[in-house]
Parts: sequence; structure tokens; C-alpha cells
Amino acid sequence: MKRTIPKRLLVTAAAFAASVMLLGTTACSSSTSGGGSGDGGGGSDAEVKIGLITKTDSNPFFVKMREAAQEAADENGAELIALAGAFDGDNEGQVAAIENLVSQGVQGILITPNSSSGILAAIKNARDQGVIVIALDTATDPEDAVDATFATDNFAAGVAQGSWVKATLGDTEPKVLMLDGTPGGTVDTFRHDGFLEGMGLEEDSPEILGMENTNGDQTKAQTAMENLLQRAPEANAVYTINEPAAAGGYAAILAAGLEDQIVIGSIDGSCTGVENVKKGIIGATVMQFPTKMAEQGVEAVVAYAKDGTKPKSGFNDTGSVLITDKPVDGVESKDTAWGAENCWG
Repeated sequence: MKRTIPKRLLVTAAAFAASVMLLGTTACSSSTSGGGSGDGGGGSDAEVKIGLITKTDSNPFFVKMREAAQEAADENGAELIALAGAFDGDNEGQVAAIENLVSQGVQGILITPNSSSGILAAIKNARDQGVIVIALDTATDPEDAVDATFATDNFAAGVAQGSWVKATLGDTEPKVLMLDGTPGGTVDTFRHDGFLEGMGLEEDSPEILGMENTNGDQTKAQTAMENLLQRAPEANAVYTINEPAAAGGYAAILAAGLEDQIVIGSIDGSCTGVENVKKGIIGATVMQFPTKMAEQGVEAVVAYAKDGTKPKSGFNDTGSVLITDKPVDGVESKDTAWGAENCWG
């Protein structure tokens, strides 16, 4: 599958804030920490220090990832230092977080980049000082800017969402609105383009009646959907970058009395999202596995710190599953009962 990010005509994001928010730190007894310079990995008896930088500290996906990383660190006798950007798109905050973690002597950094290209210089500086850097959830551009990536195949997830929406519409001509994420992110681009692939549409297809960026935020998505529906009340399908965006979009659709007219697809697979599929708020969602991303990332850093072993380079797919109670021919899926048992596992 191609992983070169295609050019898209999306609105440029506003200037990034430089703040970074400290979340949680240690969860195990302290000992002398290993250094963050030199060759970094191999042979130290000192406690392993791992940094985790998520896009925000509020999105439930990243909250789950942080919790899973903490549990994995505890199990491996490592110390986790968790930081986050102030908002989705806060590249400068993540740059500051990398510098902070390097100064604290971490052996490895796990990061969900807010900007897949804007973070590259900071990552290079960390790696030059012997720190292993692993991308979680969101790939860098290029991918080899980090030592490895553990993430959902977001293009495939987008294809699954689009294929389900297309099949659900059947012979009805699609009239699509798109609630996108944050310009410049690989996740946002892959999901967007995958959805179009699944729908059999192009960027400029007349079936697409409007697009708005939401930063994956529920409140912004509700406002965006209100604006889109004013321009295109005849819409019958909505792409959403994630489940908070789907919830915001649904609120606007419900207020407009169009809930029986519009099919909503999404991606995330949270327990809340699965419940919303069960209730009919979202028609289908593609489940991801942030716990697996975090666990594999922590284990990779611990292995590197102990004996210099590096993870398999490149993209490592952590899997995805379409969840719906309205299955369609040709699109593999699981029902919400399965989803409730496995949400974000």
C-alpha cells in the first residue's frame, strides 16, 4: 500500500501554541536512572526511563494509551514520564516535550506526533543523543524518521469506513459531508483518503458536498456540521475522523431532524463509541487497539535499554476491526457484543 502522503487542499492550521502539559510520572520505586546520551541502549542495571508524548491529555484514545503504557511500564519495572501537547495540532508543545524528556535522561520516547513533519528535527536531535524514538498511532513523514512505528493501518481503516457507508447507501446516490481532523497529520490524511477509496470517490467528486476540519474535537465537529448542513441539508452520508467528531456531528444532525436521513461512519473503537453504534448514533466504527500500541512500544524501549535490541523498523500494523450491528456484504465486521468485550484492547 502506498504510504506517501498525497497533497490535499485543506485549510492551514492556526499557529501552534508552545505549552506542554505534564501528566503523570513514576509508578515504581526510584533508582538511579540511565543516561539519555551516548549509545543509549545496552547493558545498564539502572532503572529504564521511558517518555510518552501524546497529542493531548484529554482525548479518550490517548488517555487509554497512557494508562496502558503505565501498566506496561510497571510490569517491566520501568519509569514512565507522560507528557502531552496542549491541543490537537500542538507541534511546538511536543517539541518542548521531547527536549524535556531528553534532559531527564530517558532511554526511549514514544510519541503520537501532532505534526508528522514538523516534529522531525526534534526527533533527530533525540536520536542523535542515543534515545530510541518510536511513533505510536501516527506515523512520521517520512516513516524512517523514527526507529519504528506501532499503529493502525489508517488507510485501511478509512477504506473500511467508506466501504461500509457505500454499501449501506446501496443504489442511493451518495451526498457526502466530511468531518476531517487536523491538516498535516498522517492519520488524518490516510483516513480521509482511505474513506474516499472505499466510497469510490475522488477528492473533487461532485458527490462530496463539503469538508470541515475539526481537530477531532466534539464541540468543533458539532459547529462544523451545523455549518455544513446549512449549505447541504440534502446530505445522506458523513465521514468522521474519530468518534468525538462523530458525536458532535450527530448532535447537529439530531438538532436538524435529519438523523433518519444521514448515515454516519467513524474510526476509534472506544467502549463509548461501540455503545453509540449499538444505540444507532453511529452506523459503524473501525476499532483500533491503543493498548497494543502502548504495550509494544514500552516493551521495545525496555529491550533496547537492557541489551541494545531495536524493534523491527518501519510500520508495524496493530490491527483494526469494523464494528456494526448492520453488516453488509463484502465488508468484514464484528457486532457490538464483540466490540464491547474488546474495545481498545
